[in-house]
Amino acid sequence: MLYRNFGNTSKKVSILGFGCMRLPIIDSKPDNINEPVATDMILYAIDNGVNYIDTAYPYHGSSAHEGGMSEIVVGKALKDGYRDQTYLSTKLPSWLVQKREDLDNYLNKQHKRLQTDRIDFYLLHGLNRPFWNNLIKCDVFEFLDSAIEDGRIGYAGFSFHDEYEVFKDIVDSYNWSFSQIQYNYMDQNFQAGKAGLEYSASKNMGTIIMEPLRGGCLTNNLPSDIQSIWDGADKHRSPAEWALRYVWDKPQVNVVLSGMSTMEQVVENIKIAEHGIARSLTDDELDLYIRVKDAYNNKIHVACTGCNYCMPCKNGVDIPLNFNLLNDVYIYKNMDKPSGNYTFLSAKKMSASFCSECGECLEKCTQNIPITKYLKETREIFGK
Repeated sequence: MLYRNFGNTSKKVSILGFGCMRLPIIDSKPDNINEPVATDMILYAIDNGVNYIDTAYPYHGSSAHEGGMSEIVVGKALKDGYRDQTYLSTKLPSWLVQKREDLDNYLNKQHKRLQTDRIDFYLLHGLNRPFWNNLIKCDVFEFLDSAIEDGRIGYAGFSFHDEYEVFKDIVDSYNWSFSQIQYNYMDQNFQAGKAGLEYSASKNMGTIIMEPLRGGCLTNNLPSDIQSIWDGADKHRSPAEWALRYVWDKPQVNVVLSGMSTMEQVVENIKIAEHGIARSLTDDELDLYIRVKDAYNNKIHVACTGCNYCMPCKNGVDIPLNFNLLNDVYIYKNMDKPSGNYTFLSAKKMSASFCSECGECLEKCTQNIPITKYLKETREIFGK
């Protein structure tokens, strides 16, 4: 296993992190984790050098508003000495916080669920502008300072889902140790993106990458034209290896999270990680990513540029984000990841399901996109 320095923390973290949001389940029920198999996967990863374990309060729950089973299963798996071999990371459910006391209550509850008195790397989960503004009102800075001082958490960070300018504001607001952003060869300009990766590095912050495979979209059910590009490379690599190697090629990246669901995926990713050296891809190989990205982009269904002129929606619908999810279905022919994201968006009352078809957005759109038509299609696709 290869390791990298984690920002200004003085810690060395494995370049592959185990993301515990897609553990194997029974009877298609997200909160019914196959605990023996999941435990074997986690322990195999640790035995083979993975030292960063990532979970969160809602993972493997029935909704974004309830605590899931992931923290509980991870806590059990890390007994018998494994806790001391790992850096444990979990996340505060930012959207559930209403007052200062909630911050301590959730952290204390997570300690019990994880069977530990210390979270090495603690994140504010899924920050966007509304969540962030609310946390500031709830004295989140004082909470983080006190939790670090009394040892309940080691280092403070945040995961992020908004635009780059919001990311920059949050980075500048506190003495963070790290951030977690979505980044892959298709999402270089999505949310924080490449600009956020470089900005956090300039602040000597550690960076964790989520969705390096876009929830399996870059590896499962590949269109024949995409597969043919990869097949034309001088070196044979699986789609998963191409995707992971792209992210590890960036020296600003410290940890790449993989939400592994089978032991086969764990074994494969650990083997791939042996080659995750920064700046190791050749110019010819980097050109392949450009060709693949162009081929995927030719499948875009809604030509939304994300300019946000249609926003805000009076009903709270995040129009560009809904179109991103609709495009994902057409581009990747994969419902798993966008369906999960749509469910989470619905929990925040920002999905297309809340569109009243008032038509105000139509007057604002500079691209003349029939927004209400596509929002209706989004509702119909994800409502099936």
